[in-house]
Amino acid sequence: MNNKPTFKNSVLGIQGNLMSFAMKLTLNKDEAYDLVQDTTLKALNNEEKFAEDTNFKGWMLTIMRNIFINNYRKTSRENTMVDASVDLYHITNATDSSQSTPDGAHTCNEISALIAQFPADYREPFNMHIAGYKYEEIAEQLGMPLGTVKARIFNTRKKLRELLKDYRD
Repeated sequence: MNNKPTFKNSVLGIQGNLMSFAMKLTLNKDEAYDLVQDTTLKALNNEEKFAEDTNFKGWMLTIMRNIFINNYRKTSRENTMVDASVDLYHITNATDSSQSTPDGAHTCNEISALIAQFPADYREPFNMHIAGYKYEEIAEQLGMPLGTVKARIFNTRKKLRELLKDYRD
């Protein structure tokens, strides 16, 4: 008698792990459920591609991650506005920008002034992170340990939240 679990039972048995990972990726319960469903369906449709000596959980989580990335890229492409006008009027006309109103510009200036008051050891990593640098790049450029960079960015965010609590809805 073979006690080896079937592929479908293995897929059903890992649903809790899939949901946990989906919540980490999406940060939204409904989107996480959709992602788990998409992953389960894709795995069941591609059962023949699973190699017996492969880590099943890793295989499933890789499928989920790839689906998430593909959906993210698709959404990004759909939300990208292409300006075909001759003078690129729509690109230079910031209609959705928070700075397009006097209040929005005032708020941005206040936030920038608050950030400028932080010590350089905290301000520099935070500004680099906001500019799009990865933690590893910041650590390398500033000659700091990775954990220190992450802690300083976290603490700067925390302090900004405290200082800006009156602006939140």
